[in-house]
Amino acid sequence: MATIVVLLEMEPDQALGAEGVGPAVLLVHAAGADPDAPEDPQAWTLCGRDTTPMEHAHYAPTRPGEPWYPPALHDRRCPDCERALRLH
Repeated sequence: MATIVVLLEMEPDQALGAEGVGPAVLLVHAAGADPDAPEDPQAWTLCGRDTTPMEHAHYAPTRPGEPWYPPALHDRRCPDCERALRLH
């Protein structure tokens, strides 16, 4: 998978905190980018969840070796998405 879109699974009825960080973020997920619209995710995350209710993190690593998720959300990354990324 060449390009991923980083998505935030939010607590129901909660707004995103400052700079995408806050208690409202339950998990950070990864989805493949839509081939026709690379800024948009495909319909399902790499762990099999529907991307429709998720918030776009608008995050991408800027240098090699940086994590696929926003570093401030290290403790909230989805272990199943991370495992799927390692397999690709």
